[in-house]
Amino acid sequence: MSFLNRLVSHATSLSKLMDKAPQWREQLMAKRNDLRGGSFRDATMGICALVAAADGSIDPSEKMRVAQTIGADPILQHFPTDDLRNLFEDNCNRITMDPAFGRAYVMQQIAKVTDKPTEARAVVQIGIMIGNADGNFDAHEVAAVKEVCQVLHLDPQEFGL
Repeated sequence: MSFLNRLVSHATSLSKLMDKAPQWREQLMAKRNDLRGGSFRDATMGICALVAAADGSIDPSEKMRVAQTIGADPILQHFPTDDLRNLFEDNCNRITMDPAFGRAYVMQQIAKVTDKPTEARAVVQIGIMIGNADGNFDAHEVAAVKEVCQVLHLDPQEFGL
């Protein structure tokens, strides 16, 4: 019975989390002029790759879906799409070729915004939205975002995780 209760609680938490997405989108749009730096770009592409690889592999269709989401995201529109795609692909390739070192490299990219609270929170919010782009923010993706929160010295509960 406790397993069922945890499962229902987890589903309810994820539902509440996704209810916040429109509010986060508005907050990010209001701050998008503050989200123009290279460290934000690198950290965002890092979390996108980390979330895509969260289940241990990066399916080509998932990679394409994430790349399309990145290209269409209005928060990232002031970055050249090819630069974003190349950074995302590079991060995915690093994680695929050598998971331990690839993840370490990606975490270094994400850590670039540790001392920039606005950017750090935006990176986490984008990671959550990327994780839910397919309508299924699974436990592996949640764990990846929680790990990013730890690297960025943010409380996962702030984001409903």
